Amino acid sequence: MTNTAQKVAAGWAAGYGTLALGWAVTGHGFPFGPGDPRNSASPLRALDASVGAPLFAGVLLATALALLAMAGTDRPSRFTRIALAGYLWLVVAALLFVVVDVRALTFAGYLPMLIGGLPFGWPPVDYGAIFTWALANEVIAIAGGVLIARAVVRWLRRTENACESCGRTAVGGGWTEPEAARRWGRVAAYVAAVIPALYAAVRIAWGLGIPLGISPAFLADMHRTGLVWAGVGLASFALVGSVLTIGLTRRWGEVLFGWRVPIRLATIPAGLVAIFVMSASVSLFTGDGSAKLFTGEDRAAVLPMLLWPLWSVALGLAAYGYHLRRRPPCEDGDQGVDSPAGLVPGSRAGAY
Repeated sequence: MTNTAQKVAAGWAAGYGTLALGWAVTGHGFPFGPGDPRNSASPLRALDASVGAPLFAGVLLATALALLAMAGTDRPSRFTRIALAGYLWLVVAALLFVVVDVRALTFAGYLPMLIGGLPFGWPPVDYGAIFTWALANEVIAIAGGVLIARAVVRWLRRTENACESCGRTAVGGGWTEPEAARRWGRVAAYVAAVIPALYAAVRIAWGLGIPLGISPAFLADMHRTGLVWAGVGLASFALVGSVLTIGLTRRWGEVLFGWRVPIRLATIPAGLVAIFVMSASVSLFTGDGSAKLFTGEDRAAVLPMLLWPLWSVALGLAAYGYHLRRRPPCEDGDQGVDSPAGLVPGSRAGAY
């Protein structure tokens, strides 16, 4: 048994918590709240540094202690197990979906254009306005949220008498069997592919001069400023994402040109996009002007965006189904199970 994941996550929480403590003591450095000049879509836009900095410090340092308690506990009581896991899942949700806002998805969408157009001076943007201290802290939060989630999952598996690495038990998994995962994963993948395609269709229509969901005057203004082409660029990448999502259900998503696609090469990007989309959804529904989503004259243009929470969940499920379908046999057949023979590679349990 190992507790490395919990210790690594605890180190991250202690380090970031100490940084937040510095914000609280010095009164400088808190990246969110009114001091963030581009915070209109952030759920933390009204959180003053005098409250936010000590809050971050307290939550993160308590998180480090909870993770260290996990690392030292393999047979917790039911109350301890629920309390530790419950607290840490709340921290994960806060880091990934509250601290992180729509800027992460926007940055990920524009990054290929920023990299490809940099030698040509296009698009004409102020990179200093993009690579901000707030965005850096969102990246830190994403890393921490993923580390903590991984630590909690591995600890829950260990304390449930399952394999810590893959979660398998001596009893068959049912819905986690490859054929079952293939069925529900296919449904999830198609849902996750359709929603960004709808978003792309709207932006491409604007590029073609069709005022779909917006006024002709607004469309003319976007063409005049060139903003419409940024939308078309995002639409192009959304369509690429739709195709790659379908690949999670196809043979070419496993073997491409004779090359076996590594599982994580597909699941990690899909998982990150699922996180970005959910954090953007929270920003969408809580940001300034969110009421206009349902009452504004251009509300038809944002209708596909209202489906983003579903997109996030479906994409996450599609990636997980892909992982379950392709994961290798259990490598720790003698760890954390009542009947080790059930997990020996090559056995029925080890084969799914």
